[in-house]
Amino acid sequence: MKTAIIGSGIGGLTAALLLEKQGHQVTVFEQQANPGGRMQYETEGEFRIDQGPTIVLLPDMIRNVLDACAIPQKDLELIKCDPLYKIHYADGTAYTKYSDPAKQKEELLAKFPNQEAQYNQFMHDMENVYRVGVSQFLEQGFSNRLRFFTSSNLRFLYKSKAYRDVHSFISDYFTEPKLQDAYALQSLYIGGSPYTTPAIYGLISYSEHAHGIWYIKGGYAGLIDTLVSYCKKRGVTLRYNAKVDKIQQEGKRVTGIEVDGVSEPFDNVVYNGDFPAIHSLLGDKKAKKKKQPAASSGCLLIYAGTNRTWEELQTHQFVLPEQFQQNMEAIFESRTIPEDPSFYVFNPSSIDQTCATAGKSALYFLVPVPSGDHINWEQQQDLLVERVLHKAEKTLLPGLMESIEWMKVRTPADASQAGLYQGGSFGIAPNLLQSGGFRPQNKPFGIDGLYAVGASVHPGGGVPIVMQGAKNLSDLIKSEVGDYAQETVRKSV
Repeated sequence: MKTAIIGSGIGGLTAALLLEKQGHQVTVFEQQANPGGRMQYETEGEFRIDQGPTIVLLPDMIRNVLDACAIPQKDLELIKCDPLYKIHYADGTAYTKYSDPAKQKEELLAKFPNQEAQYNQFMHDMENVYRVGVSQFLEQGFSNRLRFFTSSNLRFLYKSKAYRDVHSFISDYFTEPKLQDAYALQSLYIGGSPYTTPAIYGLISYSEHAHGIWYIKGGYAGLIDTLVSYCKKRGVTLRYNAKVDKIQQEGKRVTGIEVDGVSEPFDNVVYNGDFPAIHSLLGDKKAKKKKQPAASSGCLLIYAGTNRTWEELQTHQFVLPEQFQQNMEAIFESRTIPEDPSFYVFNPSSIDQTCATAGKSALYFLVPVPSGDHINWEQQQDLLVERVLHKAEKTLLPGLMESIEWMKVRTPADASQAGLYQGGSFGIAPNLLQSGGFRPQNKPFGIDGLYAVGASVHPGGGVPIVMQGAKNLSDLIKSEVGDYAQETVRKSV
């Protein structure tokens, strides 16, 4: 059985290996010159740093999916980050998160002594929510929407208060505003506002403590290199600079694709681009007239190489503005650039000496900004970059400005040009009506042989979750078309 995968992001490459294992003859079509989508490196001379995702969560989920791909554990070198990260507040105070319970207790008693019981209650309650959430939602597909609206699922969603937003949900546990922000900001990892993203995404902050934050030796983009290597070993065909113009179908059945004007027959097609763009490949003219899905937030990304290091700088840190809610409202409601930006700083040189030569640092700054095309980034980016770097220098990186040897900036306009929906960095937004059974599914249209995987497809964004989505997809295809690897073995015998 011939299967085409459109896009070589983490979801597409994972799906390729899983389907090849089932016996499919898989070809991956990538319109760019390199694989990985947003998981690539930014390099300049002696500096190298991840271009996209940097925080490695849910290591066991990643390992389980790689096991299903028959990739040995030794090929994934994970380094634990503990402390997890430090959050810097506008008043000069800071709060550090740990995976070590004893250290976290010590930090809470030192900074927020009246909040320890609330923290313990939060972790206790979320343990059960996580267990059920993974088995009933993350590991399940809802291509048949009735599977989502079961009595057990609806009961769980009600008990977990999924109808509320993350920030108000977290505020039921923590009375200290700084901790409310500290345990709600994680919705930004998937491009959602803490004030509109469903409460169930509070699982992210729980998971950080329970399962840790990790770093992949060499950078997250190294995972793409591993997957590509195994694709080549297993006979998966990888075609670069190959733009798919059309998904062909007859009635309710896929028949192939058109690549650079040439038709190629396939039994199955898996779409791994940003999901809203699939409509143009299907020639669905009515899709433009329908209400478009809300996009996730955009990012202004600053990559910098410096001629010095900072001994006290951790691998991950966040800098929050004086008015966090006002900052979020600017990004997600008025859709303007915040006057006082919040941002995340990634310092892989603290844990990986291959990112820069001795005595130097490779740094990454991520600034949440609105998605869309209404901001002229050519006019606006320099002012925002200067504002962020000066604030970083004042808050945690003394001497930063004069130490910079190399710098590169990416904006939502660059993301849009690369094919990301409305310049958002995380697919469609994780709001209530775009989550779970309401999100595009692995089999989105009821067209036989047409499937989808990626950040905009259930179970959602984030590298481990997208990989799990690829596992869900392979299970779905196996249930529909059978295990062709076993059939091939039977025939050969």
